[in-house]
Amino acid sequence: MDKVISSAAEAVADVGSGTTLAVGGFGVCGVPVVLIDALLALGADELEVVSNNCGLDDHGLGLLLQERRLRRVVASYVGENKEFARQYLSGELEVELTPQGTLAERLRAGGSGIPAFFTATGVGTQIAEGGLPWRYDASGEVVVASPPKQTQTFDGQEYVLERAIVADFGLVRAWKGDRHGNLVYNASARNFNPLAAMSGRVTIAEVEELVEPGELDPNEVHTPGAYVQRVVALTPDQAADKRIEKRTVHVEEGRA
Repeated sequence: MDKVISSAAEAVADVGSGTTLAVGGFGVCGVPVVLIDALLALGADELEVVSNNCGLDDHGLGLLLQERRLRRVVASYVGENKEFARQYLSGELEVELTPQGTLAERLRAGGSGIPAFFTATGVGTQIAEGGLPWRYDASGEVVVASPPKQTQTFDGQEYVLERAIVADFGLVRAWKGDRHGNLVYNASARNFNPLAAMSGRVTIAEVEELVEPGELDPNEVHTPGAYVQRVVALTPDQAADKRIEKRTVHVEEGRA
């Protein structure tokens, strides 16, 4: 089945307001920026986003934040996005902060048909006991807090029950992809992309290089095409447009 869609705009055309999105990327690495830009132009709002972080103020998911398109974010890291922190602390945005490994497993479980799982991470903290601030009001008072979670002891160790995440759509970026939706990610750009792809009921992949079926070595495929419903081939300029989050320059002694 040929899953290639002619444009990013067409690929996200049915992403409506109130939709839940699982979005790949870590910082600015492996972020499906072309699909996010298409969503921005589409105008959908009241979105719930599940992603490790929310990009930079002027990049990736940060653009949707700036335009007040996000209602809720499930993430593990506020990071370098000052607008993300501002909206959360001022009561404009609901945020469910989740341990990074737990977030990864919640996405993977959702794509594997596992409704919930037990983990030791968060036992003895507000993660398990409840009370973690999800939403503040304008005065800084907590108006929505996390509920307590079920715990259980196995072999003398206490664990907390975490629910899987199944998103309406998964948005990912891959290094290579074929027309059947098989995807390969490059090095650290793999990050949360395979997990977001698994979590989405409908997964849309932007690929830097589109190849024909059979050209990918099956042993190198990170996301099988069964998880991907739509593929968007990037232009060379789009594929080459990659941000660097922090640039560190070493100055040799004695040189300016």
